[in-house]
Amino acid sequence: MTPKASQFEVHHNGVSISVSRGGRGQPLVLCPGLLTTQADLHELIDLLRRGYDVVTFDLRGHGLSSPADRYTFEAFLGDLDAVMTALGHCSPLLVGHSLGADLAVHYAAGHPGAVAGLVLVDGANPVPAPFLTEAGLPEFRAMAEGLRHEFERATGTARQVLLTPQDFLGLNLEIEAVRSGILDRYQEIDRPVHMIMSTSMAGNSGDVRTQWRNRNWRAGVERLVRARPHVATSWLDADHRLVITHAPEIARLIRAVPWPWTLDRC
Repeated sequence: MTPKASQFEVHHNGVSISVSRGGRGQPLVLCPGLLTTQADLHELIDLLRRGYDVVTFDLRGHGLSSPADRYTFEAFLGDLDAVMTALGHCSPLLVGHSLGADLAVHYAAGHPGAVAGLVLVDGANPVPAPFLTEAGLPEFRAMAEGLRHEFERATGTARQVLLTPQDFLGLNLEIEAVRSGILDRYQEIDRPVHMIMSTSMAGNSGDVRTQWRNRNWRAGVERLVRARPHVATSWLDADHRLVITHAPEIARLIRAVPWPWTLDRC
């Protein structure tokens, strides 16, 4: 039985970031993805705490963290930096999903020696072609508006997301730009990297657009491995929700990797 998790807040540029910590073993920091909260990830968090001292948090405007004036890539990266700084001198395994994976890559590239290794779950992918083209923007805007009702139903709960559809659209456009140059950031990382990727990121629909998106996702990983042959990759038969639908498999893959731990503890 793992020890009960502790709860605390980290304050960064006027934002209160809700952090939890529990488990025992080597230190691990889990960075959620966009529109994902600690409450959504409870199964994966509980499984990881059986073998790791897990620190995780809600991004600004998510879950139990406070809202913010800005929802930009740099603002979210600053939140991760603030949580890592609050842990003091240690080198945890840094795990990120989706946007959280991109944040993990940029953090590790900018802080040499600060992490023992990276696990990137369905994110930080240097796809060869952008997903959000001018032609596809109307479809994406409609999807963003459709999310408004889901956000409203979760308001006031540990699963709430306070971003507007405009915030969501703007951030995704920014993420596309960030990923266009992410290969260069990988070159700055001197720690092991393991990717856990979904085979059907965009879903299992047989329409041409979905099939293209899934091929583009796989091609991005292949592009990365050509440039960085030491990046290890695991594939799960899942879509982008794999952190929720395939939590046991993800936890098992993380535990199976022989990470080169330092002696530091958080």
